[in-house]
Amino acid sequence: MVDIHKIIIIGSGPAGLTAALYAARADLKPLVLMGKEPGGQLMTTTDVENFPGFPEGIQGPELMDRFRKQAERFGATMVQEDVVAVDFSGSGVAGKPHVVKTGSQEFRGEAVIVATGASAMWLGIASETRLRGKGVSSCATCDGAFFRDKEVVVVGGGDTAMEEAVFLTKFASKVTVVHRRDALRASKIMQERAKKNAKIGFVWNSEVVEVLGEKTVSGVRLKNIQIGATTDFVCQGLFLAIGHRPNTEVFKAKLQLDKKGYLIPEGETASGVDGVFIAGDVSDIRYRQAVTAAGSGCKAAMDAERWLEERE
Repeated sequence: MVDIHKIIIIGSGPAGLTAALYAARADLKPLVLMGKEPGGQLMTTTDVENFPGFPEGIQGPELMDRFRKQAERFGATMVQEDVVAVDFSGSGVAGKPHVVKTGSQEFRGEAVIVATGASAMWLGIASETRLRGKGVSSCATCDGAFFRDKEVVVVGGGDTAMEEAVFLTKFASKVTVVHRRDALRASKIMQERAKKNAKIGFVWNSEVVEVLGEKTVSGVRLKNIQIGATTDFVCQGLFLAIGHRPNTEVFKAKLQLDKKGYLIPEGETASGVDGVFIAGDVSDIRYRQAVTAAGSGCKAAMDAERWLEERE
């Protein structure tokens, strides 16, 4: 007979592991399907200085390791496999559990928390990957303070790029926005805010084709997409603001998604499907911080616990 878990958590970033901690301490013995690359976006982050409780800062992978160990201490079980399919057609209880499938196994649970997060979109070049966390970032709020009195480049032309650029002027001596087109896609108010800022400059019709530097970023190689000419641009940081992609492929036609693919919660953490809850960046288009993801993981676990209690 296949075991039916009280609660299955899909995802192992701050939201998923915080949900696991709370569910484990409630004696629900959660099963966490971590994915083949567990830990979420913090696994590609070096210094984390804005997570409470670490006044000297902490490395992203170490923080996530502590999250995992704390959840395991109270009885959470970790399985390092990707989820490939779900069946949420059951009620979750009364012999009709939800079904979550990986490549090699099938798991059944009364309640499910979806905390699969969102992945930053990158340029996809080798030098960018090599220097990620060493001057290359996708989060100005997370890493901006490391670039005090330095020159940085922001890639993008939408509202997010303008918000990142304006935020970075609090620290950087110069912020240069590089955009593939000759006009921004951002809203007029965000365009005006950026263009009026004396610290922000623009390079149009250009793309970053290489990130320069051995151990840290020392510049970027720009290619003018109209004439094909390349130039080297000196900077100490590169911020990608070309969007995030929610990890929701397996939930299409199973849960409510918005036009960008983010899950749409009902109230705080409910999904609209009985017994299925939502936590973290998989539904967060605004904050995308480890601490807010952790908070939503706490909420989802508490809501799932109450849901289970009501049905027992």
